[in-house]
Amino acid sequence: MASIRFKGVGKRFGSTVVADGLELRVDEGEFFTFLGPSGCGKSTLLHLVAGIESPGEGHIEFDGRSVDDLSPQDRDVAMVFQSYALYPHLSVYGNLAFPLRSRRVPPREITERIDEVARTLGLSELLDRKPGQLSGGQRQRVALGRALVRRPAAFLMDEPLSNLDARLRLTMREELKQLHAARRVTTLFVTHDQEEAMVLSDRIAVLRDGHIQQCGSPAEIYHSPANLFVATFVGSPEMNILPVERPGDDSMLARMASTAGRPVMLGVRPTDVTVAAAPTEGAIEATVTLLESTGPETWVVGDWHGLRIKGRVTTDSVVAEGATAWFSVPIERIHLFDAASGARLQRSHGHG
Repeated sequence: MASIRFKGVGKRFGSTVVADGLELRVDEGEFFTFLGPSGCGKSTLLHLVAGIESPGEGHIEFDGRSVDDLSPQDRDVAMVFQSYALYPHLSVYGNLAFPLRSRRVPPREITERIDEVARTLGLSELLDRKPGQLSGGQRQRVALGRALVRRPAAFLMDEPLSNLDARLRLTMREELKQLHAARRVTTLFVTHDQEEAMVLSDRIAVLRDGHIQQCGSPAEIYHSPANLFVATFVGSPEMNILPVERPGDDSMLARMASTAGRPVMLGVRPTDVTVAAAPTEGAIEATVTLLESTGPETWVVGDWHGLRIKGRVTTDSVVAEGATAWFSVPIERIHLFDAASGARLQRSHGHG
């Protein structure tokens, strides 16, 4: 296992900035995720670690030693791709054995390693099959197994679950988490799925336009977003963002915003907003524009002075589209952001 460090790493493709003076350390045994929208450079950062791409500036270190001059084969990392990249003419056993044979591992040890990994991933009954005879989930397990048999210093995983259907993604997510808990191999994971990142990661770096917007634990990213981008990118449903600076508005939210002494954006997560059909002290009175039932709960979208706000209906209330409802926003769950820069102005009282 290895620690991985980016030291002033810069990378550009023409005018597109992938990394700009990136400083980051991934600790030994950590499950670390690069999270961000498509095209933000997440995959390129993995390629830099693997040696597939070279940094334009700065260095990448494993355990304090530069790997800039090492080929991909000499870096002792294993990549798992979105496309699985299996050899169609080889059996499952052949695919698992390939990276070991190419490193001249003795045949007996190859068999022992494959048997162990096959048991771990539930592949023991499939070793004679070809990839074309496997389901998507089984092919993904083989791709993971091929990385595992190598016993690398680090795993690099590039959107490995994105080709699976929703149910399989959840199953494989659980298996990945259990696998990492058992082996604690340093893992760099790339995804655009914020829920996937939150569930799997020890720490997350949220990327945008070649810059890290925030790096921290899932709880830190969710409860104390550093700026408006992180606040709206992480969390489902997306955080309510309300510009509350209209003259004559004496609501609790506007009064709170006015104490900041500058134009601000107020953020509150829909999970923290409760909606009732009857008037509630301190609540926002809004017109219901949409109801979204997910089964266990109903989300309510309201129009408040032309602004959209979303919350959860309380179990004893019945609200209807077009009717008036009251949205209660707990002060301790409110986040304030500078309207010009988007930077966070204060931490929510509820989370330190």
